[in-house]
Amino acid sequence: MASFLFLSVLFSFLRFTSSIPSIGIAYSSTVSPPPPPLPAKVSSLISTLKITSVRLPDPDPSLIKAFAPTNTSLFLSISNSHLPALASNGSVALSWLRRHVLPFYPRSKISLISVGNTVLDSTTIQDFSPFLLPATRNLHHALQELGINKIQISATFSFFSTITTAFPPSSAVFQQPAGDLIIKPLLQFLEQTNSSFLINIYPYNLFRLNSEIPIGFALFQDNLFNFRDDPVTGIRYFNLFAMMADAVLTAMAAMGYQNIPVVVAETGWPSGGSQAEEVEANGVYAEMYLKGLVRHLKSGAATPFEVRSCNTIEERWIMVEGTMKEGGNGVF
Repeated sequence: MASFLFLSVLFSFLRFTSSIPSIGIAYSSTVSPPPPPLPAKVSSLISTLKITSVRLPDPDPSLIKAFAPTNTSLFLSISNSHLPALASNGSVALSWLRRHVLPFYPRSKISLISVGNTVLDSTTIQDFSPFLLPATRNLHHALQELGINKIQISATFSFFSTITTAFPPSSAVFQQPAGDLIIKPLLQFLEQTNSSFLINIYPYNLFRLNSEIPIGFALFQDNLFNFRDDPVTGIRYFNLFAMMADAVLTAMAAMGYQNIPVVVAETGWPSGGSQAEEVEANGVYAEMYLKGLVRHLKSGAATPFEVRSCNTIEERWIMVEGTMKEGGNGVF
């Protein structure tokens, strides 16, 4: 299995406005060397580095509280194991919010909560997908009951367990039966609540499955042959990330939800692999991917789908996941 160096890239595909992305990080105390640094030290260092956006995959209340004196925008995640309880009883949702949100908000600038992560992936014994929409609704209703209406509630999906194909992007649709049973009702909920659709995109996985994809195309390298044309639309793509992002937007449009903001919650390239044939899973390529992605986003270039639909990217947060250890693969 490959060991990934992650980025989280949050997009909002909205009309008529655009902005340069801000740089942020995804921080988890569970990946820090024991003992983890004090929450106050984490928030202070992040603030000193002028990082304005942080994703907390395992949000500890003390860490959320530590960001109160800062202007950092927080993206919280709820683990899949909590979904059955959240779905079965609205009081559980209220209890979670009273522990993780109510004591700190709005001083701690919580802007987004993901209910579950890649629940459609068949890598666990228990299937959490039936609990996803009820849990999401209960959490939203609990926020309303508490008088909080500026925090988005959504769920995070994996590209490979959600989208049928990345090429051609114009032919992409959501996989069935999950598309109609889970994705479509969730998209309806997101539209009603003005929330974002969250998805993880890993070009490395698609590169590994298709030997015809040039490595430079996957790593944002400028080369005469680093492009692919959509045979249906004739649109030319110059990197794999944009092609996969367009596939997601196309699948949403096919269901009639092309105006919902999209968040690429995670992306990255593996810095190592456990299998001998994973020669492209290395630190050099991981660094090339991350630098290329940041360069691509800062250029303000729209994906071909955005151009065709007259949409532009209204806001982008780029969050790098790292550890609080000098000399490691993280940002600190």
